[in-house]
Amino acid sequence: MILAEKDDDMRDLRVAVIGAGPAGIYAADILTTNHESASVDIIERLPAPYGLVRYGVAPDHPRIKEIIKALLRILEKPRIRFIGNVDYGTDLTLDELRMFYDAVIFATGAMDDRRLDIPGIDLPGSHGAADFVSWYDAHPDVPREWALDAEQIAVIGAGNVALDVARMLAKTADEQLVTEIPANVYEGLKANRVSDVHVFARRGPAQIKFTPLELRELAHSPNVDVVVHPEGFEIDEASEQAIHASRQTKQVVNTLLGWIDNLPSTKPRRIHIHFCEAPVAVLGTDRVTGLRTERTELTGDGNVRGTGIITDWPVQAVYRAVGYLSSPVPGVPFDHVDGVIPNVAGRVLDAQGAPLPATYVTGWIKRGPVGLIGHTKSDASETIDCLLADLDALPTAASTDPDSVLAYLTGKGIEHTNTHGWERLDAHETSLGEHAGRPRIKIVERDEMVEFSRDTPYSRENSPAQVGQKAHA
Repeated sequence: MILAEKDDDMRDLRVAVIGAGPAGIYAADILTTNHESASVDIIERLPAPYGLVRYGVAPDHPRIKEIIKALLRILEKPRIRFIGNVDYGTDLTLDELRMFYDAVIFATGAMDDRRLDIPGIDLPGSHGAADFVSWYDAHPDVPREWALDAEQIAVIGAGNVALDVARMLAKTADEQLVTEIPANVYEGLKANRVSDVHVFARRGPAQIKFTPLELRELAHSPNVDVVVHPEGFEIDEASEQAIHASRQTKQVVNTLLGWIDNLPSTKPRRIHIHFCEAPVAVLGTDRVTGLRTERTELTGDGNVRGTGIITDWPVQAVYRAVGYLSSPVPGVPFDHVDGVIPNVAGRVLDAQGAPLPATYVTGWIKRGPVGLIGHTKSDASETIDCLLADLDALPTAASTDPDSVLAYLTGKGIEHTNTHGWERLDAHETSLGEHAGRPRIKIVERDEMVEFSRDTPYSRENSPAQVGQKAHA
């Protein structure tokens, strides 16, 4: 890490970070730690911070959400400012940001589903896992209802998101009443008609990306049996080497071995795990009526090939959990194949492969949706190293007043939230939870989130929209 020591000649540095997930927050923390004259505004389109930690982690994983406490300590640093409810590309463009900041770091993450190009994937009843996750995590920008009318469901994927989806589909609504889910999610889960959830992995048990903790949690429900099917449970020499080389892989395989041929009990729901089954087509005409898979076999190098053995599974819904995908960011190049902003070590590249001045990237939008939160810190550190190495070449923003960007937003009629507003919203959600014996109950509607984030009572006369209209009259 490049350390920029404070001296009399050191320039002040104002940086905008776009995106308030862990990637953006860690970048702000590292920059302000290593440059004593740097200040950072973290600009987020949602009224609340934390990105996928708030809107991508299953509600029955409170331990993972402990990271929020550490992220809040960063947001409370005096030279870091959270500006929420501001949509980059609509409310503020890159050219507008240049008026207020010396550099911009994009940390917009990945919220969309990677596509699975097989016939029938767009049929009604075929869903992306990210959409389902956003619904049960009470994202303010998604529909409030989710139809759970299928009795047999297929989940395609071999990672932790597939396990989250399977677990949320299989557990009863009442089991989730110890979590933060709001009323609309509870009612949706309560109407769930599922009896069997089938998880399909294209490769074998030693090649999957489940973590031991996530896997074991499948069996914690008193209402769900877990059954691992022996067909396709293939362990070749390369798999043996992978098991011996990784304690995590060994734990995963041993857990799966313990569930092989589990006999159904009286529990009302089941999660089935199938290995070496590759999706071929989603079946149906007007809606999903089945999933077709092809049995695969390991090729000795961790990959698989088809065997020609086809199976049709009579399911009424399909969820694909084959990876997240970043969305294009207005004003900067985008690689639509890999789903990233083209860059070298965090420096954004233009169409000719040259670095764009004062423009950087970090997190999943930089390297793709791989790795855990811990990887995000080292990723942000690399980007900040580049920014500090470029320090002398960075332009100086036209405005040096930190509050000028806030006045600019108000003049456009955009009501923004801040760290203190998030703390008020957080306290309100926690209070709702305390009355119900739960850690919190999420507020779903964006307007409500903004309302509880305000430090003064709301009125139409003093709203930013009215102030903005008067300013432009």
